Amino acid sequence: MKTGIMGGTFDPIHTAHLILGESAREEYGLDTVLFMPTGNPPHKTDRKGRACSEDRLMMVRLAISGNPHFECSDLEMQRSGFIYTWQTLEILKEERPGDEFFFIIGGDSLKDFSSWRRPDKICENCTLLAAVRDGMSREELDLRISEVRSKYGARIFELHTPNMDISSHMIRNMIGSGRSARYYLPENVREYILEKRIYFPDHPDTQET
Repeated sequence: MKTGIMGGTFDPIHTAHLILGESAREEYGLDTVLFMPTGNPPHKTDRKGRACSEDRLMMVRLAISGNPHFECSDLEMQRSGFIYTWQTLEILKEERPGDEFFFIIGGDSLKDFSSWRRPDKICENCTLLAAVRDGMSREELDLRISEVRSKYGARIFELHTPNMDISSHMIRNMIGSGRSARYYLPENVREYILEKRIYFPDHPDTQET
């Protein structure tokens, strides 16, 4: 079984996340793609005013509900304290011993990949699939891929996806300022946000613990 992994805060999950997951599945013949919302992101400790874990998890489940190749995993949300990517991969290898894992990553994250906790273990336990992000050129992505491959002996390949300039931060700002986020989000996710008034100024601040 070839299993892709899409990790992130998904606050909220949006169209670009889904296109990236489907593109990876199609290009590399993945059997399934796990969408895995983080519980307590090590690099994002200030969560005040964001969606709570339960809402983020529900939005992911709604977003992927129409794709039989997508799965939602709450593995990282079940863990107390911080959990790092290398630890998640170790757990997945124990739970799915017959699977081959493909970790889907934005090319912008390759810039500071060396600062991640145990990048050597990450590269040991999965194949990395890197996509252009935030205006990054193909040439720069190729350079970053070469650096990671050379330093860690990584199995790392390029994802040939369009560079869509959509971010969760942008969508939160749009909703908070009363602008429509239609088409940036799956419609069922947008309706859920409107119903729960997530990201609206009058929504009670939440703090992840």
